Amino acid sequence: MRSRLVILFLCVCLSGFTQMTQEQYIEKYASIAVKEMKRVGVPASITLSQGILESASGNSFLAKQGNNHFGIKCHNWKWDKIYADDDTKNECFRKYNNVEDSYRDHSDFLREHNRYHFLFELEIIDYQGWAKGLKKAGYATNPAYPERLIGLIEKHELYNYDLGKAKPSDKKPNRNNSNKNNYDDGFEINLFADDVLENNRVPYIVTKNNTDINTISQELNLMTWQITKYNDLNKDEIIAANDTIYLKPKRNKASKANDTHLVKSGETMRGISQKYAVKLKKLYQKNNMKQGDEPLPGTKINLRKRVK
Repeated sequence: MRSRLVILFLCVCLSGFTQMTQEQYIEKYASIAVKEMKRVGVPASITLSQGILESASGNSFLAKQGNNHFGIKCHNWKWDKIYADDDTKNECFRKYNNVEDSYRDHSDFLREHNRYHFLFELEIIDYQGWAKGLKKAGYATNPAYPERLIGLIEKHELYNYDLGKAKPSDKKPNRNNSNKNNYDDGFEINLFADDVLENNRVPYIVTKNNTDINTISQELNLMTWQITKYNDLNKDEIIAANDTIYLKPKRNKASKANDTHLVKSGETMRGISQKYAVKLKKLYQKNNMKQGDEPLPGTKINLRKRVK
């Protein structure tokens, strides 16, 4: 009887030291990573690989005691805190009520800090660009940080989650990074299948009625951030009837047939961007204009080359 109690005691003790594996971590938190990707635009593959690396697959002290899966320090944090040794002893880290709060704060942390803004110009499937960009922006000091993230993503095929699905698909997507605007993003366009047009090799639809971004994203089976980003819209903006809505990222320059555009009265830079399927940010850069400035009637806007 005593020996049986000893064995039972040992089993209970050993169970308390069970370590979560990388595969278990992915299975447990992938849906949260996908949810955050849809909300903010950080690739789910990046979020998951960072979570695995920063939290030791959920087994670190910060993860277990503070639900902090990304090693985010206090900075101007006003809520609960937890202390641990890092670059120096007893550093302050953010403490969360649950893991989902940690994931949400991680997304907001990247979105709200200026030094990470350039990452959101990358395509959602460009996990290599995101991994290298995080290191460039100073998220981690380890020079091998990008390679470690990329290694985890490719080992577990986490890039499949960037298609917005809760589980990886059996069919691997085309990952040809040499032409990022021609990728298959995995989102099927059903409702408007007969009405999809093309401008500057970018697919688009023309809206039939006034609508909002949430409605049109559901109808097109796209994420709301895709509609806003691809069309330079605010998330609460109303889309009018007969508006052009692009379903993929616009190009960096106009087609060869369109070198310049002569501004007419009432035209805006966004309107010109939509007319030629050229990214608004690139239009401003090509014409040495500040973001938000509008051209006067008669101004010649360069659509392909930058003004000298």
